[in-house]
Amino acid sequence: MKTGVSFFSFAQDVDIRQAAAEAKKAGYDGIEPVLTDEGSLSMASNGRDLAEIRGIAEDLGLEIPSVGAWNLWSHNLAGDDPAETRAAMDIVKKQIDCAAALGADTILVVPGWVGAPFAQGVVRYDRAYENAQRALSGLAPYAEAAGVSIAVENVWNRFLLSPIEMRRFLDEIGSPRVGAYFDVGNIIYIGYPEQWIEILGTRIKKLHFCDYRADQTGLGAFVDLLAGDVDFHAVMRAIRSVGYDDYITVEFLPNYRAFPYQSIRNARLSLDTILAIK
Repeated sequence: MKTGVSFFSFAQDVDIRQAAAEAKKAGYDGIEPVLTDEGSLSMASNGRDLAEIRGIAEDLGLEIPSVGAWNLWSHNLAGDDPAETRAAMDIVKKQIDCAAALGADTILVVPGWVGAPFAQGVVRYDRAYENAQRALSGLAPYAEAAGVSIAVENVWNRFLLSPIEMRRFLDEIGSPRVGAYFDVGNIIYIGYPEQWIEILGTRIKKLHFCDYRADQTGLGAFVDLLAGDVDFHAVMRAIRSVGYDDYITVEFLPNYRAFPYQSIRNARLSLDTILAIK
């Protein structure tokens, strides 16, 4: 398996060249740039901008396996407002375009929310389910034409709260280009990551690694790898049991604010320990 760094770990206006160089220095194989409204990778980025970002990665010997989007937290893909849904779908289409231009095979998609502490509005659960499925089904042909997969991440959105529901949600969409982007730390507050991995199986397109302390609350409970309650022995056994052999990408909150790249350096050392688990 290869290892990567998600740029969700940094500020939205992060210098892509510097962050990529730090990821390479720390020993990673790839990077996950993140679409923003105003950063280096934005809704306004054109072909020349994307070629420059791809060139930065290639010059460093890095791959770009996936692309995220900060701004999907501003527009609810599962919402009731058609204008909001169209705005969210436009972001996903831009992600797909960026991924194709950058050589990535996957985009990370927040599937919308029933409610979230960092997003506005509440949607009734059954309507959110239907709305999100309708939007993703509409986006699947666009992704397939670009050769890119849409991977739905488990996030703190009060939505898709069990692995059985997530599996059913994806299977009902019924597209090989729509799968899961599973984050092992995000699920600790409601479940067991190894069970999610085993139940989702080959539907998993990509994996995020972070760690979380279950006896704490809120975003401050996210900690360095191996400092939390993710059972990485069980997680690695589950990963191998489902035949996953793609990127493991680390994602962190900026816990070392004066030293923004310290977390990814620490994580790379911890990954050596985790990936050696049999």
